[in-house]
Amino acid sequence: MYTMQEIRSHYLFMEEEAETLKSLLPLAEAQKERMINEFYDYLLGRPETAAFLANEEVLGRLKQSHSEWFLNLFRGSYDNHYLRNLQRVGQVHVKIGLNAHFVNAAMHMVRRFTTAMIQENFVEQEERRKKMDAVQKILDINLDIITEAFMEEELRKVFISRKFESKLIKATERFTYGLNLILILALVGVSLSVVGLFIWDIAHIFTGNVEKGILGALGTLLILWMMIELMDNEIKNLKGGRFNILIFIGVVIVAIIREILISTLSHDPLTTQFFLAGTLLVLGLVYYLVAKGQPVSTSN
Repeated sequence: MYTMQEIRSHYLFMEEEAETLKSLLPLAEAQKERMINEFYDYLLGRPETAAFLANEEVLGRLKQSHSEWFLNLFRGSYDNHYLRNLQRVGQVHVKIGLNAHFVNAAMHMVRRFTTAMIQENFVEQEERRKKMDAVQKILDINLDIITEAFMEEELRKVFISRKFESKLIKATERFTYGLNLILILALVGVSLSVVGLFIWDIAHIFTGNVEKGILGALGTLLILWMMIELMDNEIKNLKGGRFNILIFIGVVIVAIIREILISTLSHDPLTTQFFLAGTLLVLGLVYYLVAKGQPVSTSN
């Protein structure tokens, strides 16, 4: 399964379109009741889907869920959390035994409604086209994710341990997400330690060891810069991106550069300095090869 960032890039869904959808949220909130009424008139008018809506309590709960799903189309937040919510929608459809045909037909009804909503409220042609393009893309993305999750859930039926497997996967996903949060906190702690190290290096300047203080502070600033890049990359990962291994290699390279600066000041043996220089050369080559092999990302 792709990440949300990858799915957005496949549909050429840019941040500008996310902002366009967000600007439609007040209109969507005003039209929510009308959309739900038309949507459920359609579902209740077909015996195949009306059978799932016979219970009034279930019907009320589903209307609330669909209202929230409709508004989420226009909230402008399309990350991995949004992806997981849509995957659960597809999984639920399989569990209740709804045919995928009606998922597509229902999405068609939503598409018709949103198209009419924009046509009724925006006269200027270019503005209307821009908003309709953004809505069409997010609906296509929703249908893609729900259908994919639907098919995956159908395939799990062939396994005897489907229930156990499903719980294990969910537990693993939560555990992984928790580890990512812990990693973010750890990076914050290490960054604070690096700031302390920078202050310590600056203190050397005022104790008379100017050269060591300046070079040490320069090396520490490089490490602090890379820590910022690591945290930024991990935050993007939590939002749906992939971890960029180049950032990790870059941190190691910066650490080696700092060791070379300190080693030069300490007049370490030439063997130590040659070892550090050789390590830096190897890391530089690895960085080049990894960078050359990575595809160019066009996503936001």
